[in-house]
Amino acid sequence: MVHILGINLPDNQLARFALTSIYGIGHHTSHRLCARFQIHNRCKVKDLTPFQITALASFLSSPKTAPPIPRYPLATPDFIPRPAKMSTHELQAEFNAAQAAQRQRKQERLLALGKAPANSKTETKARDPLNDLRIESELRREIRENIAHQRMIGSYVGRRHAMHLPVRGQNTQSNAKTAKKLNQLDRY
Repeated sequence: MVHILGINLPDNQLARFALTSIYGIGHHTSHRLCARFQIHNRCKVKDLTPFQITALASFLSSPKTAPPIPRYPLATPDFIPRPAKMSTHELQAEFNAAQAAQRQRKQERLLALGKAPANSKTETKARDPLNDLRIESELRREIRENIAHQRMIGSYVGRRHAMHLPVRGQNTQSNAKTAKKLNQLDRY
């Protein structure tokens, strides 16, 4: 069994489905995590490499401080691969130089057309949605704070939470018994 953040992931389950047992990770986020750490779609938890397990655990422990995803160039149809002697740092530097040259050509084209070039400050970087990931205790704390805020300001939703009634407009005549049972305790 693999333990990530104190949660046991079953060995014989597919990795993308096993990750959903972590509170706050659904199928979509699990798919993104597998893509980020190059985990195959049909890979089971027992087949994960130690590097993938440690990388996954370190990322999930603090997603905000994780290094950005390296961007590699896409190959054109007439691409001829270089010898494998180049390191990833050299490839990344070459890619960054090509990107800078492409931006420069784009600005020159805009100037030739008489349009103002875009400032480098206004360019938007590709935002990684996994950096805003909240899981387990952090997510539970946020939900608990949101409920407490609703109760404190006295909103309709907050009053429904306080009375242990269904919150999202469900029928209270017939099925509120279940909600009253579940909402008696502060679940988060």
